[in-house]
Amino acid sequence: MRRFIPFLPKPPLVAVVRLQGAIAAGARGGNLSDANIAPLLERAFRRGKPAAVALAINSPGGSPAQSSLIAARVRRLAEDKGVPVHAFVEDVAASGGYWLACAADHIWADENSILGSIGVISASFGFQDFIARHGVERRIHTSGEDKSILDPFRPEDPEDVERLKALQGVIHESFIAHVRARRGSRLADDADLFTGQFWAGRRSVELGLADGIAHLVPKMKEMFGPKTRFAVYGPRRGLFERLGMTMLGAVENRALWARYGL
Repeated sequence: MRRFIPFLPKPPLVAVVRLQGAIAAGARGGNLSDANIAPLLERAFRRGKPAAVALAINSPGGSPAQSSLIAARVRRLAEDKGVPVHAFVEDVAASGGYWLACAADHIWADENSILGSIGVISASFGFQDFIARHGVERRIHTSGEDKSILDPFRPEDPEDVERLKALQGVIHESFIAHVRARRGSRLADDADLFTGQFWAGRRSVELGLADGIAHLVPKMKEMFGPKTRFAVYGPRRGLFERLGMTMLGAVENRALWARYGL
């Protein structure tokens, strides 16, 4: 009956945005990217005058640039609409996943959630001995002396590694600055905080990486009332993905999750 009486106030609305999967450009394999998350965030912040937006996060990380773009979009919308943002960590919010969590005003975790991994990683393979053993000759031609940097079919060059580490250092500092700006004085004075280590829920709260142990629905009802309504926004998956038939990028995604025992 209430919905037919327009002048009666509606119960508070919380918009829930699911951020699940590895973070990478493009929409393949269920990855999170700014392009495919932007429409969900726009609707979540603009529809129905939400009392809050809750980010349900389950991500082992991925692209630093895409992590930054998504987090920046969350902050722009939150400030434009004056809507508080709460992040709820499920299995993991690590590396880029934690970058996303820090876009929220408050971060909540399960006792068994994994948070942190504030660092930068680059992994590859070296195939030079393999191709030599099989009589394969590597031929590469460039118009710039650094165009073949970190070529996996050549022996590793110390100068290439030094350049890579310098690049990683810049990204790492950007990550640290983001976490410090968003978490501020809540962060503990711990030497291991920005080394790439990660922790379970309760310890992450002690370190200031999260604000408490809580689950999405009961916490939002505790804050906004027992009649709080929820509108859930999540990416639509294609037919092949729903059938488990996407293969491109599956190995990389599996490796990201495996780092956290998942």
